[in-house]
Amino acid sequence: MAVFEPHQFELFRALIFGLAFAGFVASGFQFLTNRPPSFTLLQKGGWSAIFSVPLVVVTAPFIILRNTIRGRRFERRSVFFIWLATVIACLWGMVAGRVLLTIVSSLLI
Repeated sequence: MAVFEPHQFELFRALIFGLAFAGFVASGFQFLTNRPPSFTLLQKGGWSAIFSVPLVVVTAPFIILRNTIRGRRFERRSVFFIWLATVIACLWGMVAGRVLLTIVSSLLI
């Protein structure tokens, strides 16, 4: 039976927290604006692009995974591309989750 080491558990918790938070923020954005978040928010230029950076940074794992699933379904992208995009999204979610957990724990202390 496999047993998690403490650092493995922390990384897994960060991954889950990061992906869940990305989905929560993306769903909230879509609820408020009636359109899904995407990387094209950064292409508008001006102040809207500057204010979109934190949103895109937080929701990037969700956007990447959503675009990956759509790309596989509609564009028949290769399995290697799907695997690579999933790894990138999970690493991004893990880093974002670690940062968010650090912020939350520092606020609670």
